[in-house]
Amino acid sequence: MQQNQTEALGREPVGRLLMRLAAPAVAAQVINLLYNLVDRMYIGRIPGVGRVALTGVGVCLPLIMIISAFAALIGMGAAPRASIFLGRGDKEKAEQTLGNSVSTLVILSIGLTLVFFFFAEPMLLAFGASPETLPYALSYMRIYALGTLFVQMTLGLNTFISAQGFSRTSMLTVMIGALTNIILDPILIFGFKMGVSGAAWATIVSQCLSMVWILRFLIGKKTTIRIKRHFLRIRPAILLPCLALGLSPFIMQATESLIAVCFNTSLQTYGGDIAVGAMTILTSVMQFAMLPMMGLSQGAQPIVSYNYGARNPDRVKTTVWYLLGISLAYSFVLWGAVQLYPGFFVQIFNNDPELLAFTVGALRAYMAVSFVFGAQIACQQTFIALGNAKSSLFLALLRKIILLIPLIYLMPMLLPSNQTMAVILAEPVADLLAVATTVVLFIVQFRRAMRSLQEEETAPA
Repeated sequence: MQQNQTEALGREPVGRLLMRLAAPAVAAQVINLLYNLVDRMYIGRIPGVGRVALTGVGVCLPLIMIISAFAALIGMGAAPRASIFLGRGDKEKAEQTLGNSVSTLVILSIGLTLVFFFFAEPMLLAFGASPETLPYALSYMRIYALGTLFVQMTLGLNTFISAQGFSRTSMLTVMIGALTNIILDPILIFGFKMGVSGAAWATIVSQCLSMVWILRFLIGKKTTIRIKRHFLRIRPAILLPCLALGLSPFIMQATESLIAVCFNTSLQTYGGDIAVGAMTILTSVMQFAMLPMMGLSQGAQPIVSYNYGARNPDRVKTTVWYLLGISLAYSFVLWGAVQLYPGFFVQIFNNDPELLAFTVGALRAYMAVSFVFGAQIACQQTFIALGNAKSSLFLALLRKIILLIPLIYLMPMLLPSNQTMAVILAEPVADLLAVATTVVLFIVQFRRAMRSLQEEETAPA
């Protein structure tokens, strides 16, 4: 008989449970990245127009990230709260949270579809589309916009599957979409000669299949919480705390585009095209390297949330220390590898001699304090898992909005002798300040939260 995955969150040894939940989450992150790379590879090989088409689709990526950020606002804000309710034994509140999330995602999807379909052209021009690339960007973006419902439901509801401890099922959601997209891409792009439009249709069809898979699971017999019609009516008391908690991941995703624009415009001024090209590689290395830590934190989230709701401080603390220790160990190994062999990481993405020579030094600087970044991710994700909306929101604003964006423009003034490198150094300076603040805040807030649980545990019935 199949073990109740949700109940295992409160029973199974923490170390083994964390690895069991984290492994599929890491795999899902890698699969998702690889299929995005394959998608771009096909587009770049469209006969005659591959380079221009790829650039046009690249202009769409900031808008696509904004659409994904809205899914994170709901899914990553509501799923931890559902886990907490399950830990408290309040299945009805958990199902109300799920039902309210479904309705909100549908409403958001309708609004986003209208905005991104009818206003695609001015938005793409604002994000850098040229007269040459605009037709390809428009073709891709308008078709993608038609599938916004599938994207929102897939990304927003898959978090509820992993939040119950069904990490393998959550991984299969990603695999279904990835494999479908990889199969359909060459058929539609080359076989039916649909070009960029074919790539967009492949994406939304694959997301549609993933959505169907998720909905079948969440109304089926294996899930602990189900989508029920009488819980679809939106209740502010249920939804608003979810939105407050989801603001942190929303800001982290939505501001990626803004950060890229700030870095690129500043680097173009001081270092030209080679510096901008280097930044593309730097961010790619950072994003790829952080995938294991993000997967690990996703595996830890349901354990922390469930046991926090169950008022079990010992399991919460054990999980957090595992998460923190493994994250720090990984980030230290990663930092050492980058500092010793930066050329290896750069050549994964490009082997142009001039770009390689510049990027090797830039990568060492960009990831100079990445050895402590495990603490940033572990602590920030723990705040979300505990339902601490204020702290998670503050930390999301601190690193990117309060620190990084101003430093991108201030650092060249402070280091006028090498303004290009000064822009790149904005990242480690912001990281160091953010990690120091995060750790201090975490120590204070986590101790307070655990003390509160222990008092509830020992209080007379």
